[in-house]
Amino acid sequence: MLTSHHPRVRFRALVSAACATVLGAGLLAGAGTATAKPEGREAAGSKVIGYFTEWGTYDRKYYVKNIQTSGSAARLTHINYAFGNVTGGKCAMGDSYAATDRAYTAAESVDGVADTWDQPLRGNFNQLRKLKKLHPGLKVLWSFGGWTWSSGFGEAAKNPAAFAQSCYDLVENSQWADVFDGIDIDWEYPNACGATCDTSGTAAFKNLMQALRAKFGSNQLVTAAITADAGPGGKIDAADYAGAAQYVNWYNPMTYDYFGAWDATGPTAPHSPLTSYPGIPKATNTTSATIAKLKSLGIPASKLLIGIGFYGRGWTGVTQAAPGGTATGPAAGTYEQGIEDYKVLKTKCPATGTVGGTAYAKCGNDWWSYDTPATIATKMAYKNQQGLGGTFFWELSGDTAGGELIKAIS
Repeated sequence: MLTSHHPRVRFRALVSAACATVLGAGLLAGAGTATAKPEGREAAGSKVIGYFTEWGTYDRKYYVKNIQTSGSAARLTHINYAFGNVTGGKCAMGDSYAATDRAYTAAESVDGVADTWDQPLRGNFNQLRKLKKLHPGLKVLWSFGGWTWSSGFGEAAKNPAAFAQSCYDLVENSQWADVFDGIDIDWEYPNACGATCDTSGTAAFKNLMQALRAKFGSNQLVTAAITADAGPGGKIDAADYAGAAQYVNWYNPMTYDYFGAWDATGPTAPHSPLTSYPGIPKATNTTSATIAKLKSLGIPASKLLIGIGFYGRGWTGVTQAAPGGTATGPAAGTYEQGIEDYKVLKTKCPATGTVGGTAYAKCGNDWWSYDTPATIATKMAYKNQQGLGGTFFWELSGDTAGGELIKAIS
């Protein structure tokens, strides 16, 4: 998942009948044999989970109130609050000022009521509490790790029970226990390399999730964001995701960031293709390949969600409009090079084509790829056909003020 500090940023109108027909005839034709049971399919796609970033309240000025005013709150089933830290073998607060201390003005507040100096809880947590009062069915999970803070999981894996206890004590702290409905783990990556490399072994992730489930019990949610690397011997193969599946309510495979300007000279390729296409730099770097691999391991379709990026990735120094062109480096972005919010790109560099079930755009010397409402609709048709448990996206502030992308999801 994206963070704000790394080039790989892991901190990081519905589809027409014609498109649906093409999708049904082509992409979905051979996929029907491995779908969920009929009852699973009835509920397919019911979950809609959006990430809310703790740091987004600073430069981005995206507050919990914006989840309400954009219409997103009414469409979400769950919010993942990102991120808590993992350090010293324990779950820890990320930014306590943003989470619990910052005083919100009446104009910034979900319910139009300003915080007072002496109230016991302020910050994002109190704003989430207010949002849940407006939407009693909405659930919130506290997500720990992410690209930047995953290095602590190796230590945590040495004593899973102690780690689970620390997480439970933090998430269920009496000051904000009513805000959270469970925990989400975003370990990038168990027994593999992310910002740092982990060597804790194949069983470490399963053991960690087992301990969390034992501590949080059956009534709280325990979920995990997991790698989308479906290549032979890739990150999915490095950990026992199938064995851990029994302990999670669902997985969020990060089906985006397959390609990007960390490969500075290209070839240009969309960061979140649904399917392969002629000339794709790596055939297994697609959403459908990731889902197929996870299902082949025996993970139930109902426990797999499809991931959507509310942002684009781009290169500059590109002369070719079609994918596969050369580049000279990452395109300029508002907060970091090579990445930009959908809300900016839709007007700055409108989509000029689609490939592999997602969109791309060339404007000037820049080449971007991102999902649009139309390509999200294509992905939702795939999700439903596969009997998946729902959709999650990174992250809420990338959408338009009117919630254009979340409307395409739901």
